Amino acid sequence: MKILVALKRVVDYNVRIQVKPDGSGVAVEGAKMSINPFDEIALEEALRLKEADKAEEVIVVSIGPEAAQQQLRTGLAMGADRAILVQSDEAVSPLHAARILHTLVQAEQPGLVLLGKQAIDDDSNQTGQMLAALWGRPQATFASKVALEGETATVTREVDAGLETIAVDLPAVITSDLRLNEPRFVKLPDIMKAKRKPLDIRPLEELGVTPPPACQIVRWRAPEPRQAGHKVETVDELLTALKERGVL
Repeated sequence: MKILVALKRVVDYNVRIQVKPDGSGVAVEGAKMSINPFDEIALEEALRLKEADKAEEVIVVSIGPEAAQQQLRTGLAMGADRAILVQSDEAVSPLHAARILHTLVQAEQPGLVLLGKQAIDDDSNQTGQMLAALWGRPQATFASKVALEGETATVTREVDAGLETIAVDLPAVITSDLRLNEPRFVKLPDIMKAKRKPLDIRPLEELGVTPPPACQIVRWRAPEPRQAGHKVETVDELLTALKERGVL
């Protein structure tokens, strides 16, 4: 069985995000770029399934600029067998990404698709669900535990009320939550080996996926500075302050 894992190139979570002075976007020039953390967790889970003899091949896929090869090479260094870069310099909406992934799924015929529940740059939480709908296959989102047995995946999901365990038939789409696992550390010898693994670069135009109508971002702005709090001494003083602010 093949497992296909989607990796998104994002600004590293340790970097302090800055909005461009003209409000046209986020300043990424010179910023450290990394694999989206939730996608990295998804890849780790795919590798563990392969190590448990539940899969024969792990393929990592990214949609983005030529520089996204760096994140794919990191995925190969972690243990993925091969990589595919769908090269595009334009921003890709969740629906467009799902359609691109669906095209690759039809070509590769994986038994399982894993990706993060959301990306830390746009927090859309849409691509996995849309891919499952386009593919016509079951989905299990927000996974904190995954077990494969035959043609069935048993997934423990993190939901508002606690934990929910469901079984889905394969092929399926599973999106990873934070507590699914802890990704492995990439060692230098693995980085060197990754340079010899196949990385297929495909221009977006070759896939024949027409970009769907997308929302247009008119302007970006940083959040307003947080105002200092006001300490009260008694409950009566608190109620008075809340009334003055129109809360009560």
